[in-house]
Amino acid sequence: MTPPTVWSDLEPLLPRVAKPVQYVGGELNARTKDWDAADVRWALMYPDAYEVGLPNQGIQILYEVLNERADALAERCYAVWPDLEALMRESGVPAFTVDAHRPLGAFDVLGVSFSTELGYTNLLTALDLAGIPLHAADRDESHPLVVAGGHAAFNPEPIARFVDVAAIGDGEEVVGDITDVVRDWKAEGRPGGRRELLLRLAATDGCYVPSLYAVSYGADGAIAAVTPADPRVPATVQKRTTVSLDDWPYPKTPLVPLAETVHERASVEIFRGCTRGCRFCQAGMITRPVRERSLQGIGEMVDASVRASGFDEVGLLSLSSADHTEIAEITKGLADRYEGTNTSLSLPSTRVDAFNIDLANEISRNGRRSGLTFAPEGGSERIRRVINKMVSEEDLIRTVSEAFGQGWRQVKLYFMCGLPTEEDADVLQIADMAHNVIRAGRAASGRNDVRCTVSIGGFVPKPHTPFQWAAQCHPDVVDDRLRQLRAAVNGDRKLGRNVGMRYHDGKPSLIEGLLARGDRRVGAVIERVWREGGRFDGWSEHFSYDRWVDAAAAELEPLGVSLLWFTTRERTREEVLPWDHLDSGLERDWLWDDWQDALAGREQDDCRWTPCFDCGVCPSTGTDIEVGPSGTTLIPLSVVGPGSRGAG
Repeated sequence: MTPPTVWSDLEPLLPRVAKPVQYVGGELNARTKDWDAADVRWALMYPDAYEVGLPNQGIQILYEVLNERADALAERCYAVWPDLEALMRESGVPAFTVDAHRPLGAFDVLGVSFSTELGYTNLLTALDLAGIPLHAADRDESHPLVVAGGHAAFNPEPIARFVDVAAIGDGEEVVGDITDVVRDWKAEGRPGGRRELLLRLAATDGCYVPSLYAVSYGADGAIAAVTPADPRVPATVQKRTTVSLDDWPYPKTPLVPLAETVHERASVEIFRGCTRGCRFCQAGMITRPVRERSLQGIGEMVDASVRASGFDEVGLLSLSSADHTEIAEITKGLADRYEGTNTSLSLPSTRVDAFNIDLANEISRNGRRSGLTFAPEGGSERIRRVINKMVSEEDLIRTVSEAFGQGWRQVKLYFMCGLPTEEDADVLQIADMAHNVIRAGRAASGRNDVRCTVSIGGFVPKPHTPFQWAAQCHPDVVDDRLRQLRAAVNGDRKLGRNVGMRYHDGKPSLIEGLLARGDRRVGAVIERVWREGGRFDGWSEHFSYDRWVDAAAAELEPLGVSLLWFTTRERTREEVLPWDHLDSGLERDWLWDDWQDALAGREQDDCRWTPCFDCGVCPSTGTDIEVGPSGTTLIPLSVVGPGSRGAG
């Protein structure tokens, strides 16, 4: 039976909320398929506001992949703001999708993509509004299967009580496998009920079913063992890896938002994975090995995206876009193709040591020079050796001098505070670097109006990185160092007035650390915070540090552990970590050795250009580093501008 739309009940509420257009749907390139023609129906959720969630590349890819299947449909949903949540509860309106405004509870699968752990409370809001039991153990065959994905799914233990399945790794292929399992189970009359469905999914590569594993704890509070609860369940779950990106040219038709969003551009992922080996970077570790999209594949995707959307900016995405082996050919070819149009290029992620002014000139050829962004991450050379981010200050100054000399006026620098082994002096050197950038910019440009913006975030140790054993820095220490840094920046008034500082206090980072490295016991903290009003914890105006601290004390301390036990405590090599049974492809011994190298200040090379150093990813994933040259060229095409969508 086709579920009734909730639109007639929702529409009268919208004039009473902020930004009602975000709940309306109907964006260009959105899809609404025949409910009855599909065997498996997915609701894909990004657990944050529409303005953050709509541009999310992962959701857009899965939305297209699933909707291309004749036997499946996918609709989207985002977190609703507290103003609408209150009205929905008052009026009895359930959680809904924005495409056809169908209730989430009617779908077969609710897939939730977590880019950050601070979205966990928003998941609980969606489940509760949908009438889906919060706890997976309380659901039956009538309820959707709740599947978590995204980078945070590499340690889903804090939300183990709320999700049925965690999909580990790349999603393009695993969502198809999940669809097949659900379709066949339904076609067979749902044999064995929900448990049989979960057992079948546990046997599917990349699918982890928390309820089918038992966790025991030792007297010291640490995990003693994680054991499968059924002989059909594997002891470890290995991540999924999409080998050939050219075989998955998604999104082909990007969604064009109706309301303002954080990114309004056509985004093309030019490669996936990173072997730079930055020890703090979970994304770089869990997405190995490097897989490059071919020059031809990139050109075709850019052309298709611009034609389908009318966007006038194309973002060339990856963890370090300038590292693509054919980046010069890509940027020159695209700049040639779109010269004289309004279509511009952007490289959202670049490294100083992979960047050059020719590249900058190509991406800004259409006249847009919004500023250059680099991420040294650490203020001193010593701390950059610890984190394996070997960007020298000399390279940075040389690069920005060239840029300022050719007309740029602003540079943004990203850093972290609270890194392992960090001391006050490491942070204070950020001020020296910013002052030197201003000096170099004035000298190169002959002007005094150059700007340097310093953005600083608190460091959070993440699973599946060499820093997974590290002690997290307490917020009081982080905040004190940031106060010292601001004083140092402003200490030279002639230079400091051209330096802007942006930073958050250390408190949200500590809570993110609890959620990133927590185990199943942390689920009770999340639930208590949510019941006490926790929503949108990634937004400073909604985040309450005291609420999290109080909930952690109430739920964890009776168990002999605490907020600080999960965060500011260094782990030993022997300790069983909550995610050890989830295989990212990286050898645990290699990660430990790299942690020891970090403590000793020893660097690790990039294995794309040096002999293999046996991290374990390539043999465990059955693939290898795939880089160019691809032997192809960008095919010249007739350009379609924003005013002529769909032509050509």
